Amino acid sequence: MKLVVKSWIENPYWQYFCGEEFFQHRLPIDPSQMTRCRTRLGEVGCEQLLALTIRAGLATQAVKLSSLANVTVDRTVQEKVIAFTTDGRLYYTGREWLVRLAKHHGIELRQSYRRRGKQALFMQHRYGATRQMRRAQRELKRSKIFLGRVYRDLQRKLAAQSAQVQQRFAEPMACVARLLAQQRNDKKKLYSLHAPEVECIGKGKAHKKYEFGIKVSLAATQRDNFIVGSLALPGNPFDGHTLQAALKQVERLTGQKAQRCFVDRGYRGHGSQDTEVYIAGQKRGLTQALRRALKRRNAIEPIIGHTQCDGLMGRNYLKGTTGDAMNAILAAAGHNLRIILRKLRLSWLYFFTHNEPVASTGYPVVVY
Repeated sequence: MKLVVKSWIENPYWQYFCGEEFFQHRLPIDPSQMTRCRTRLGEVGCEQLLALTIRAGLATQAVKLSSLANVTVDRTVQEKVIAFTTDGRLYYTGREWLVRLAKHHGIELRQSYRRRGKQALFMQHRYGATRQMRRAQRELKRSKIFLGRVYRDLQRKLAAQSAQVQQRFAEPMACVARLLAQQRNDKKKLYSLHAPEVECIGKGKAHKKYEFGIKVSLAATQRDNFIVGSLALPGNPFDGHTLQAALKQVERLTGQKAQRCFVDRGYRGHGSQDTEVYIAGQKRGLTQALRRALKRRNAIEPIIGHTQCDGLMGRNYLKGTTGDAMNAILAAAGHNLRIILRKLRLSWLYFFTHNEPVASTGYPVVVY
């Protein structure tokens, strides 16, 4: 948000669009006001914005009302803005976090391990690069020991501090305790200290074995590629168990139930009762029209790609699980707005093309 406000100072077009008559050199607002406004908006407010884009699409004929009856549902991963997680980096970051907080509140530690912790992390990476794994594991254990010593030292000294200081240390101490207690084969592991809600999701991609973020379900119309549902799914649930919630969101946003839903084979074992669900590869009970519609299920894949690349769903910068849900919905709303703008551009182009005088070549003269 700070970058957006700073760009407003440098861009005279933005200032003129906002109603300014003279070039301004000061910030129009405090950057934190935009963050607080987005927080007050919440997930419910973002859903209302997505519903408004659906209404605008119907008004501009970017999507037809009959298209809302047939939807395609698929899921993807919305990655969080975190570095690729390693145990050594987590131990180092956790120790630096506690030491910085202790210094800010005037708590004197027995030892901060600032120099030795940095050296242990450096040597672990160096031994790992030369495939000396026993020595690398020794340095990793040393980093964990340093973090544990700082954590226990703070535990002893926080008992004599005020309730306000203890409240300030509650979240960092809980994250570090979780980090120290987790084992290699645990299901719910901590992958980031500043974003503890991050999950490790494996999608079987050749270029990216694991993705660190949250699963998102997208629902798009079968015909017009218009997104009518975007739902964040914390906890990495099974896809078939999430279909009912995705269809309920589609009904909530569009005002009508989807008659047919087309999904891939990951949704086997679904729990939908009011909607006919067709799974990719299904052979029995299909008419020729349903076979063609089921083949077009793959059209949602480029929609997911556009929301990740153009709609900024590929990297989520918003905080917490609420930020995950809001970013997914806003990315879907942005995709719909781009479709509406393209429809308006084509309409205006058609209008000017068919109302301009014809040149001697016989082709209409278009003035841009």
